[in-house]
Amino acid sequence: MSFIVNPFARPSRAGDAWFCVGPASSYPNADDSMRVGEQRQCHGKFVPGCRVFHVPREDSSKAAEVAIDEWKVPEAGDAKDQVMVFQYKGKFVAVNHECPHSSYPLSNGTTFDIEDFGVVLSSGIQCPKHDWSFDLHTGRSDRGSYKLQVWEVQQRPREAEDLEMNVWVRRKQKIG
Repeated sequence: MSFIVNPFARPSRAGDAWFCVGPASSYPNADDSMRVGEQRQCHGKFVPGCRVFHVPREDSSKAAEVAIDEWKVPEAGDAKDQVMVFQYKGKFVAVNHECPHSSYPLSNGTTFDIEDFGVVLSSGIQCPKHDWSFDLHTGRSDRGSYKLQVWEVQQRPREAEDLEMNVWVRRKQKIG
């Protein structure tokens, strides 16, 4: 039996599909005063500052939320396939949960503004294990050639008459 392989056929992109990570109002606004994953007050109750999801590479529709403290548990899936979603200064951010330099959870990291002479150019996150920093929008590190994977984020209305927005995330598409 022979198989015909089409070299021009595209592989499945199910692993790059959008998936919902919950209502925008369920994410507190993180700042640089504490760790990203620390509990913050949000609508009268305390919730973690970020949420972590395991996203299988084959099919992102099977994304499942992972408890922040259980990121290395085998049932949580491979830590390299985990995305951390949070809100920083009113903007939603989604990046890999694991530091590309030291494989440490970035939910233990702190966010900060990247400034030049008092002008805010971007924002970053600092890994507490070795104090390496990464730009939250480009993924570039402050030293070495390590790069943090940045995910795409969108806000979409939940229902036609509802003003509430849902946050949607997907792996950044490779062009070409």
